[in-house]
Amino acid sequence: MLAVAHRAGNSLTGLRAALAAGVDLVEADVWLRRDALEVRHGRARRGAAAPLLHEILAAAGDEPRLLLDLKGRSAGLAARVAEAVRDGPPVAVCTKQWAMLDAFAGDPNVRRILSAANRLQLARLRARLRRAPADGVSVRLRLLTAPVVAELRRATDVVLAWPVDTAADLARAERLGVTGVVGKDLSLLSRLA
Repeated sequence: MLAVAHRAGNSLTGLRAALAAGVDLVEADVWLRRDALEVRHGRARRGAAAPLLHEILAAAGDEPRLLLDLKGRSAGLAARVAEAVRDGPPVAVCTKQWAMLDAFAGDPNVRRILSAANRLQLARLRARLRRAPADGVSVRLRLLTAPVVAELRRATDVVLAWPVDTAADLARAERLGVTGVVGKDLSLLSRLA
C-alpha cells in the first residue's frame, strides 16, 4: 500500500521529515498567486511567506516522491507547474479541477490523478472512468465502499484514500481495498513504507 504524507511538502521541514520517514509520496499543495507558484494548504496569510514550488522541487532533489496537488481555479496554474516539472524527476499531480491535468498530457514523467472530495465529484469521477481509464484517483475515505473501490480499481491501478490519520482509518482503508492512503501521521505512514 502506498503511503502519502498529506501536506508534508508544504514546508521544507515537513518535506525532509516525510522523506526521512520513508513515505512513498509527499504531497505539496500548489497555488498560483501574484505570478508565483506558492506551496501552502489554504489561503495566503498576510505576512506569512509560503515556500515556492522551485524551492520544494530543489529540496526534493532527484527523489521521484512528490505529489503536487493543484489548488484554486487559476487558468495558468497547470501550465506553469507543467513547465516547472518538465525534464525533472517523475512526479504525480492531482486536482479536483480535472481539466488542469490536460496540461500534463503526453509527459511520461507525470502521473495524473483525479481527486474527488464529495458525493457529486465521486459520481462524476465514476462516470468519467467508465469512458476512459486514468493514471490514478484520490477520494475522500468517507465516500468509499468496497464495491466503489473495486469499480475504481478496474479503471486504474492507483486508488488513494484520504484522510487516513488513525489506525482505525487505516484498517478501514485496507478493508476497502485501496492501493494507498494519504495522511498526516508520519509514524502511521512509516509502518506502510
